[in-house]
Amino acid sequence: MVSLAIEALTFTPKPTVRQCWKILAADTAYGIAGTGLLVTGILRLLYFAKGSEFYTQNPVFWVKMGLFITVGLLSLLPTISYLRWIGDLREEKLPVIHDWQARWIPKIIYVELSGFSLIPLAATLMARGIGLPA
Repeated sequence: MVSLAIEALTFTPKPTVRQCWKILAADTAYGIAGTGLLVTGILRLLYFAKGSEFYTQNPVFWVKMGLFITVGLLSLLPTISYLRWIGDLREEKLPVIHDWQARWIPKIIYVELSGFSLIPLAATLMARGIGLPA
């Protein structure tokens, strides 16, 4: 979440080259962290903790998965936009940021932050057995 916060605080419609590199680095860290969470989550589901049946039979698990997938899909637009900057940034030129990107990327980042703040809540409820039949 720190990397997303850095993106949120750094992104502007007219960033400097240094700010663009900072955003790219933060987004890369975010992608690596998200991939790590996915891999460790799958390993936990399949091989560790309470067994896959405990998780897959709990509706809160599916809420958590829905949040994770939604946040992951939302991150595609900013990430693709940032990756398109690399050519210009290597030449020390500012990338073109379209008006729609300047409007939507910050909104998407804040929705991602909100979604990621709900995932630990869902995990806690799930771990406590909330959602399972009594």
